[in-house]
Amino acid sequence: MLVPLGVELRLFSDMKAYTWEKNLQEFESLCAFSSSKTRRRGAELEKAIIEAAWAELAEHGYSGLTMETVAARAHTSRSVLARRWDGKASLTVAAIQYQLAKRSLDIPDQGSVRQELLTYLDHLSDLVPVLCICLSVSLNEAFRESYPSLDALRLALMGDGAGDMVGPILRRAIERQEIDESKLSKPVASLLTDLIRHYALMHRAAPPKALRKTWVDEIFLPLVVRPSCGRGRITRKTNGPSVKKRVTRKPTVR
Repeated sequence: MLVPLGVELRLFSDMKAYTWEKNLQEFESLCAFSSSKTRRRGAELEKAIIEAAWAELAEHGYSGLTMETVAARAHTSRSVLARRWDGKASLTVAAIQYQLAKRSLDIPDQGSVRQELLTYLDHLSDLVPVLCICLSVSLNEAFRESYPSLDALRLALMGDGAGDMVGPILRRAIERQEIDESKLSKPVASLLTDLIRHYALMHRAAPPKALRKTWVDEIFLPLVVRPSCGRGRITRKTNGPSVKKRVTRKPTVR
């Protein structure tokens, strides 16, 4: 039961009288101090909101996502979201960007175009859940009012460098004289990326590792390998040390 304002409370320890107004002031000061210690601000608050938005997208899709449900999940208010994002489309893009940033596609020089391409496909496979959500939201009519196509979304997410994720691998392979630059037309250069996107669109899952190896060994490399190099000279990893497989030609019988 609340004590009406103005009613005096007496402390039995020293018999001194304190008014309810004074106790209330002290209580409010204590609450303000505690709140300042636990309140999330800046990057910490934005991270909580973006992670909540991603969780809502994964569970309910773009149609089921609202600013109110994200705010509730992040334990904040809708007005906090409105000060940072002008709507759920821009919040969705921020949530996807955060997921992309957590999964780097930068592939280090491994001395072999084959091994680097396989590593690239491994990393890209880890991104399939993000890619599936990108495909899903890009088909939503309300979302397309802000981002009319998948290319528009890709540009918003990755800037002018979108679509060239495999470029550094191919440039290193050209410098090592593993592949023929004249054979790298734009459709060929993006072939592996397009294959994994198509698989994700059709199956909503990452392609099996064996299939990814087939794409590299049986489809991509035969299209771009230098004639003087030959497929057999591309380094392949085995259970033991790396070996170079050479093609042995049978002698011509006359």
